[in-house]
Amino acid sequence: MTRGGFFLKRGLLMLAIGCASLASGNSIEELEASGQLHIESALTPQSGIVPGQKVTLTLEIATDRWFAGGTRIGIPEVPGLVILQTEQFASNASETHNGQTWAIQRWTLDVFPQRAGDFTIGPIPLQVHVNGGEEGDIQGELHSPARHFTAAIPNNLAQAKQWVAAPLFSVRQSFDRALDNLAVGDAFEQEVLLEASDVLAMMLPSYEIEKQPGLAPYPSPAVLENKVNRGQTLATRSIRISYVAEQPGQFLLPARDYFWWNTQSTQLEVLSLAEVRIEVGGVAPGPKNTATTTRSRSQQRLILLSSLVLLIVALRLCWLYLPRLPLTGLRVRLSNLTRRIRALRQPALASHLNPGNSAGD
Repeated sequence: MTRGGFFLKRGLLMLAIGCASLASGNSIEELEASGQLHIESALTPQSGIVPGQKVTLTLEIATDRWFAGGTRIGIPEVPGLVILQTEQFASNASETHNGQTWAIQRWTLDVFPQRAGDFTIGPIPLQVHVNGGEEGDIQGELHSPARHFTAAIPNNLAQAKQWVAAPLFSVRQSFDRALDNLAVGDAFEQEVLLEASDVLAMMLPSYEIEKQPGLAPYPSPAVLENKVNRGQTLATRSIRISYVAEQPGQFLLPARDYFWWNTQSTQLEVLSLAEVRIEVGGVAPGPKNTATTTRSRSQQRLILLSSLVLLIVALRLCWLYLPRLPLTGLRVRLSNLTRRIRALRQPALASHLNPGNSAGD
């Protein structure tokens, strides 16, 4: 082999090594450009979306290497949209294409349109960490494709001020006691519970309290709770109201209607809380005080009558048993005193001189 042939062969070898290094990629951009790393995005559903309905944005990252670290997602801000990452971990899988095994990460974001209109979710940045072979781990940023969708209000919802767009929705109320035998001053508690899936608790309807004279409401702050189970969100809003009956009479908690856009059947449904009648007995404070005074006087009369009966019994006992007591000296004195009193009552003149005792009389 000549010297020129040697250098030519060496040059071709170095070129081949350089091409192989370029093909393998030593950055996220190069891996993506070579087709060894790519990202896709999709919206579910893609049409028939109403304001308040949950739209799932799925981000799928695939590589013929493997993921060497965690992935971080930059949540974008879009006017009119609430975008949340409710799942903190990706769904991991592997697929085989042309004999090559690919590692896949699927991330989901929850998107809630707050009004009708057209929306665009621009490219979302993702920080990824994959194995780069002999070059070591590679870190960098990917951007998902932009996605567009439209949210519109169906004719059935045109007149509604508020609704819940969800596959499941329920509303119910309960009371801690019977409401047909209350008296002035009594209290009772009402609980209203709203539950829905695939919505946020802050999007559930509130409960407006109607004030009524004679029935004082004392509401507690609403309790909001969101639970996530395998990608499904369960939201609850719990309202507790304590009432105090201040006046007698009949009161009415009116019926409530809640509009539900069933996203499974794409139909409007109406859920209702039945009206509740409340009976408060008793009398107003004035008559109630008069009745109390009458009872007090009756009790006083009874006590006085009982005291008189006891006094009469005591005197009778003294009359029966007092002569048997050793009071002889006292009896003699009383007898002498009685004779003196009788003598004083006799006329001072002789009977023949006393006009009142004359024979002519």
